[in-house]
Amino acid sequence: MATHTIKTIWRKDNIFDTDVDGHTITIDLGKEDGGEDAGPRPKKLLLVAAAGCSGLDVVPLLKKMRVELKGFDIQIEAQMSEEHPKQYTSMKVIYEFEGDNLPMEKLEKAVTLSYEKYCGVMAMYKKAIPISWEIRIKS
Repeated sequence: MATHTIKTIWRKDNIFDTDVDGHTITIDLGKEDGGEDAGPRPKKLLLVAAAGCSGLDVVPLLKKMRVELKGFDIQIEAQMSEEHPKQYTSMKVIYEFEGDNLPMEKLEKAVTLSYEKYCGVMAMYKKAIPISWEIRIKS
């Protein structure tokens, strides 16, 4: 079994730095909450992890299926609870593809494989909240 380890260091005020595989991620609060806006809020990094994990599945799957993309974006809309601890209560993942004559069945297959089989981040989130997804093709 693999173990992932990170270390987060308090820099000052509400600013923390985390080393992840030699890359520094800085988190902070927004100015409206007393921070300096030196980095993103930690909760939104959960959404980054979901989008990145799924995207890293979908692109190689489509390459194997010989689907050529001109562009690919993932947008996540997550609903948050009003009361503390504020947490995501649902998530919608929108896959936006751009290309010529993109075969919808292959796009759906790649997204389904990521969602149901490969993306470990989505697998964890599905245990906690409802997640839906949608495919859009940009023209």
